[in-house]
Amino acid sequence: QVQLVESGGGLVQAGGSLRLSCAASGRAFSTLTMGWFRQAPGNERKFIAAIGWGGGFTDVQDSVKGRFTISRDNAKNTAYLEMNSLKPEDTAVYYCAASTRPYTTTSPSGYNYWGQGTQVTVSS
Repeated sequence: QVQLVESGGGLVQAGGSLRLSCAASGRAFSTLTMGWFRQAPGNERKFIAAIGWGGGFTDVQDSVKGRFTISRDNAKNTAYLEMNSLKPEDTAVYYCAASTRPYTTTSPSGYNYWGQGTQVTVSS
């Protein structure tokens, strides 16, 4: 069983930055594909970014490309989502997800494990 714990959310002004962290335990981190999703009130959970086992492959949703960066540190069992130039429409609960599959996917159903979520609020 994999446990995921997100941190780093909070309130930030438009144009600001935040870095979310996702600490994983329970399985060799280097064999987990990691993803980030977000869910705003009344909306479905949406894909943001994913990163492969070794970190050499990333997939980032077009609407955040150039502003958000996904990365991982396998030595620290942690994945990150660096968010810059934040906009009010980025406000949502952000979820970390892990998959045992050796490829990235944009579908929430492709991930076996989920964190509890961290709130990100961007004020205008």
